[in-house]
Amino acid sequence: MSISSYPFDGQPVSEGQYSRLFGELASHSGIADSESGPDFRVYGDSSGMQVKVNPGFAIVRGHAVQSTAVETIPIAAAGSATRYDRIVLRLDPTANSITIAVVQGASGGGVPALTQTSTGIYEFPLATVTVSVGSATISSGNVSPERVYLGNTVGGWATSTRPANPRIGRLGLNTSTNQWEFWDGARWRDLAPTIDWTTIDGRPASFTPAAHNHAWSEVTGKPSTFAPSAHTHPWGDISGKPSTFNPSSHSHSWSSITGKPSTFAPSSHSHSDYVSSSGTVSWANGSKKPHANAASGSGTWYAVWVEGDGTFARNTSSIRFKENVRDYAVNVDAVLSLEPKLYDRKDQVDEETGKLKEGRKDEVGLIAEEVEAAGLDWLVNYLDGEVDGLRYDLLGVALLPVVQRQADQISALGERLVALEAERA
Repeated sequence: MSISSYPFDGQPVSEGQYSRLFGELASHSGIADSESGPDFRVYGDSSGMQVKVNPGFAIVRGHAVQSTAVETIPIAAAGSATRYDRIVLRLDPTANSITIAVVQGASGGGVPALTQTSTGIYEFPLATVTVSVGSATISSGNVSPERVYLGNTVGGWATSTRPANPRIGRLGLNTSTNQWEFWDGARWRDLAPTIDWTTIDGRPASFTPAAHNHAWSEVTGKPSTFAPSAHTHPWGDISGKPSTFNPSSHSHSWSSITGKPSTFAPSSHSHSDYVSSSGTVSWANGSKKPHANAASGSGTWYAVWVEGDGTFARNTSSIRFKENVRDYAVNVDAVLSLEPKLYDRKDQVDEETGKLKEGRKDEVGLIAEEVEAAGLDWLVNYLDGEVDGLRYDLLGVALLPVVQRQADQISALGERLVALEAERA
């Protein structure tokens, strides 16, 4: 007979028929509790290598199972690598029982697969347990829930415990996202998604505005005043202009003045404030000025420093002007690495006349950047934070240890030469 119907009075019903009937009524296997409820919840309490399973009621492929006390399930210690075990409700039709069991994973492997046949053994997952190497206890952090809950048309679940084989239209509240979702045959979809511009299909990339206008009062961010753009007016269009003009304060470069005399007779003047009876320039601006050209003899000429404000000062070397004097080791090899260069000065524009002033050619000297790169930055002058010039007056100081080292080398070579000549004699 190809068609059968059941259950009816006086008609025998097999276990398989009952399981199929009740399984369709219950939609699937699951825990008879809410998603956050305690039924058959697996947890670790760090009391040893074991987990505990709460009491509860569940349906597994049409068969009911009820536990009325907390069950303690032992967990084997890990071997040489982390292992994942799964706690399940195991339906065994041959033994007519549903028990709590451990599906042990492989050492160093992933989460083990479950046996889920339609007529034989069916393992319903409750939780995954992470067993670490060397662990002596199972804590709450080692247990990850896997419970699935009963529900017909409407149910509840977390994202990780959604129904495994839902039918189209399966509806439930996802407690992970706090959103209602349904199965469309291919994926879970939000029942009431939030619509914004980015989620609209077929939206245009840009909009070309149609011809329109706006009242001045409707324009936001408009300036309160408008600066006129560059423009000109004919002299005849200007009203209220003065008949004469007094020149404002201004200046003219010497080259732009026409009819100027070629020479100028000096007016009556004196230098009493600055020239002494000996014919030398006296102190001014806090600096000793240069001697007259007629100065002669020793001790009358000084090297001159120019300070940042343009004043002059003589360059002194006496211990009277120094303190904290200490030895300084000059890098002889760095000094010997310096190479004189032949170069041309760049042309410059005369700021007063605007004419191009040709730079001097074939000057001999050092390049300040190369001196700085050699580690001799104490010979370098800086202006506004940039390399500018060289302290050529200190170059003799830098060369002094070079000469001293060469003198020592010559002396040593002389002694060796005397010794060699003595051996030959």
